[in-house]
Amino acid sequence: MKAFEESYIGNCRLTNRIVRSATYEGACSPDGIPGNDYFKMYSELSAGKPGLIITGFVHVAPDGKAMQNAQGGFDNHEKAMLYKKITDEVHRNGSKIFIQLAHTGRQTINERVQKVRGASSKASPYFKSKPETLSTSEIKEIINQFAQSAKWAKEAGFDGVQVHAAHGYLIHQFLLPAINNRKDIFGIDEKTRLGTAFLQSVIEKIRIDCGDDFPVILKISGSADGKLAFSEQQYIHLIQFINTINVDALEISYGTMDVALNIIRGDIPLDLILKINPFYKGHGKIYNTLWKVLAAPVIKRQIKSFSSKYNIKYALIAREHTKLPIISVGGYRNLDDINEAINAGIDYVSMCRPFICEPDIVKKIQENLHYKSKCINCNFCSVMCDSGKITKCYKFKNK
Repeated sequence: MKAFEESYIGNCRLTNRIVRSATYEGACSPDGIPGNDYFKMYSELSAGKPGLIITGFVHVAPDGKAMQNAQGGFDNHEKAMLYKKITDEVHRNGSKIFIQLAHTGRQTINERVQKVRGASSKASPYFKSKPETLSTSEIKEIINQFAQSAKWAKEAGFDGVQVHAAHGYLIHQFLLPAINNRKDIFGIDEKTRLGTAFLQSVIEKIRIDCGDDFPVILKISGSADGKLAFSEQQYIHLIQFINTINVDALEISYGTMDVALNIIRGDIPLDLILKINPFYKGHGKIYNTLWKVLAAPVIKRQIKSFSSKYNIKYALIAREHTKLPIISVGGYRNLDDINEAINAGIDYVSMCRPFICEPDIVKKIQENLHYKSKCINCNFCSVMCDSGKITKCYKFKNK
């Protein structure tokens, strides 16, 4: 069965084609130091034998931190080497692990970073903090920080890295004409209508520092909402560009954090959002009532409904334009859906919430080919990322 066949990403041998997609852990100190819960999470995941584990993203620079204060950090050598304990445990359990590297750019808050900086001074409508436009020299510094973090990842025993160019984070911000209005070398290419120079420079510097034999994969959004959406031709141009840079695989998601529920899809737990989300909580009952009556219906109209394999169309378009291994994420909950994607030419399928719900879901599927994930897409786990608590399933406490 193809889902459980051995394969390779670069020189990294994987025992099956089911990937744990990057997932915020909520298990690090405010500076990004992994705690005991972080170790336990990856110990449990690796014991479940997914083909590959991709960590939640770690910031490559202090000003690239996410809004959540328990995110991993990889911005200095001493901190990075603390992750060696995690990679050793994953390897003891016979699994492989890549670390996801990112810089938030404008998608953060002033309380978490010294100053919010981005591809331009255009603010995110969700995060609202007006960013300072990065100078050319500052961009080059961040390129070096990505590469240095990748080099430390290799030293810390990670089997590869994933560069996060999706979900509205800094690299994605450079790609998008609606955000990137720069007139320098990191601006928008007139032919492709994309800002690819920053991404290209990041990959090139990682290769210089880490070599061609260290697996480097990329995560992109196939499109996004509103003015940030790619045209199909822009998206094809992006895939064709990615063919020219030296990456080993491509994971394809959707969206930005401006409409985060369109990344994950499913239920909209309004009461929990009003209680937990830092932009909405603490305003009192009158505000909450008015928000539910006036704002919530507008927000709901923006939200896409959950369906199985909800991002596969972007993977299939990419398949027509690249020979790179493709990882499709979004809406996979059973082996039938996984096999359907693989039989259509997609190399790997990745999941996030099913692994939160059941870290051993791959074993369960292997033991019962008709097994379906318990995950009901309630999105409590996603909203609770803003709570300061460790990421976990709030519906099914027993695996």
